[in-house]
Amino acid sequence: MISEQKYWNPVLETIAHEKIRKLQLEKFKKIFSWAYERSIFHRGLYENAGITPEDIRSFEDIRRIPTVEKSMMRGIQRKDPFPYGDALCVPLEDVAEFRQTSGTTGQPVYQPDTWQDWEWWAECWAYILWAQGYRPRDRVFLPFGYNVFVAFWAGHYAVEKIGAEVVPGGVLDTQARILKIQELRCTAMMATPTYVLGMADTARRMGIDPRSLSIRRITCAGEPGASIPTTKKRMEEAWNAKVYDHAGATEIGAWSYECTAQPGGLHVNEAFFLVEIEDIETGEIIEEPGRRGKMIISALDREAQPCIRFDSKDVIEWDEAPCPCGRTFRLIKGGVQGRADDITKVKGVLLSPGAIEEVVRGIKGLGDEFEVIVDKVGDIDRITLKVELVPEYSKRRQQIEPRLKDQLRLKTNLGYVLEFHEPGTLPRYEVKAKRFKDLRKSH
Repeated sequence: MISEQKYWNPVLETIAHEKIRKLQLEKFKKIFSWAYERSIFHRGLYENAGITPEDIRSFEDIRRIPTVEKSMMRGIQRKDPFPYGDALCVPLEDVAEFRQTSGTTGQPVYQPDTWQDWEWWAECWAYILWAQGYRPRDRVFLPFGYNVFVAFWAGHYAVEKIGAEVVPGGVLDTQARILKIQELRCTAMMATPTYVLGMADTARRMGIDPRSLSIRRITCAGEPGASIPTTKKRMEEAWNAKVYDHAGATEIGAWSYECTAQPGGLHVNEAFFLVEIEDIETGEIIEEPGRRGKMIISALDREAQPCIRFDSKDVIEWDEAPCPCGRTFRLIKGGVQGRADDITKVKGVLLSPGAIEEVVRGIKGLGDEFEVIVDKVGDIDRITLKVELVPEYSKRRQQIEPRLKDQLRLKTNLGYVLEFHEPGTLPRYEVKAKRFKDLRKSH
C-alpha cells in the first residue's frame, strides 16, 4: 500500500547523486531551449550574452548564463500579452492559474502557470508532505487566506493528491479557525511561524490550551523561523506537535523540505530543481560545504514563465553530511539563513535578522513578537530592539534585560537599545512578518 511507503517517489529520492546530476543537466538543456525559442525576454538576455542552446553541454556552461532578478521581471510585466509580458512562453489561453508575489520586497511580480505547471506544483508539494509524515489518514487544516499569492495553495492540492483530507479555513478569523480545529480534530496544519505562534497565543486567550488540540504535525513556510532552533522549539512546545520547515517561492516553486529525520537542514528537491550557491562578493560558484552564499535556482519543469538561474537572494550553504532518512537529495545546512538583501552592515558588522530572532526566541519570559529598527543618531548607527514581556514575567525585567544584551552581543557582535513593551502591543502578522526596518537614508 502506498501509505506504507517511506518515500513519495522511491526511485528519484534515493537515486545515486551522479544520476541526478545527469538528469538535471538534460532537463536544464530542455528548459533553456524552451525559453530561448519561446520567450522574447529570455532570448534577448541570452543573445546579449552570446549563448545559444547548442552551447550548453556541461554544468560549467550553465554558469555562463546570466542570472535573472525579480526587478527584471517587474520591468517586463504588463506588456503584451497583458499582464505577463515578454517572459510568457505559452499562448495566453493556456494560462490556467494566476499568482503574484507577496510584495514584501517591492512591487509584486505576476506568475502565470499552465495546468501542467500547476500539477508540477502539487507534485513538488507531495514530496514535502510525504517526507514530513503526512498520510491519507490525516485531516489537514489550512489557516491561510486563499489570496492572490501562492502561500499554501499548492499544499492544498498536494494534500488531496496524497489522499489526505483538506479543511480550508480561508475566510475564518483566528478564533474560528481554532474552534474548527477543535471541532473536527484536525491532525495537521500549515502556516508561517509567526502565525503558528500567534494562533497558540489566541487559543490561550480563549481558554484553550493549544497542546490539548489534536494537531501533531505543522508545516511552515514564508519565513526562516522553522529552521531557527529556538523558534522551532517554541512552536513545538506551544502545540505539542512536530514542526517542519519548507522553503519555496511564487516565482520558483516548492524547492526544498525538511524530513522526519530533521537533520538540521532542508533537502533540495533535486529531481525538479537545480540549485547553485554563489559567493555574494565574488560571484564564484561554491561547491564545498560550510561556505555561505546566495542561491541561484532553476526550476527544471515549469513552462509558462520559466525560472532559469533566478537570483533568489536566499542565503544558504551545503551540508557535508548525508541525511539519515536515506534520501540522496542534498541538504541545505540550517535551512535558509536569511536574504542577501536583508543582511546589512551596521557599525561595520554584518547583521542578519535571523540571528536576532534566534536570541529573542531563546529567552524565557520574552513574547513571540519583536521589532528591529536601524537608524542613525548623527553619524552613528543605532539598533533599537522592541520586545514584549509575557505577563507572568512582567516584574523580572531586571533579570531578563542583561541576559538579552549579553546574548545579542555574543550572537551579533553589536549593542542594542532595548525597549520593553506591554504584551500584545507590537504588530501581529498572519503571513510574512516585517520585523526588520532599516531607516538609514543610504538604505
